[in-house]
Amino acid sequence: MFEKIAAYLAKQMDISVDDIHKDTTFESLGIDSLDMVEMVMDLEEELGVELETEEKLTTVGELADFAESKAG
Repeated sequence: MFEKIAAYLAKQMDISVDDIHKDTTFESLGIDSLDMVEMVMDLEEELGVELETEEKLTTVGELADFAESKAG
């Protein structure tokens, strides 16, 4: 799951996937709350997982773990 999310982020942010790690914060990638909403909608479609959460996910690893837990 992490690899898919990292690949999506690399493509969207026009950076190398090698620059994205589990502890990479969305803030460090320049992703704000509006970008996050759009990203979650895209990833829900791409991954086939509903990612609605009340939790604030701040790192790529947290999002990957959350998506995996939702994928079941």
